[in-house]
Amino acid sequence: MNRTAVTDSKQSLDAKPKLRDSLDMITQPYQLYIERKDASKNMARFYAMSIAPTLFGDICLTRRWGRIGSQGQTMEHNFPREEEAVAMFLALLRLKRQRGYHLRDRPRPIRHPLSNRL
Repeated sequence: MNRTAVTDSKQSLDAKPKLRDSLDMITQPYQLYIERKDASKNMARFYAMSIAPTLFGDICLTRRWGRIGSQGQTMEHNFPREEEAVAMFLALLRLKRQRGYHLRDRPRPIRHPLSNRL
């Protein structure tokens, strides 16, 4: 490693970075997948939500919904603070629970995208 005294940069690659973890980082993952089924109405719907940070420091609430087995539709909401995203997440969850959505009866099998099995 070259440790000459003359450098063309004011920053050393060996020095500890002055960056610190943001206090605004999400401390707990928020992910949800719920379904609503009614055979008499030929209804089989899903609703999924997740909260994650963006590359720009905002918090993104991503919602997906549609018929089970389809790609569905997606909508994203960006918030400056995690608390706002969590408040919307919980409000949407309450609304969906009132409309009859619930957790899956059994977990969906995990399938590796390159696997030919399952």
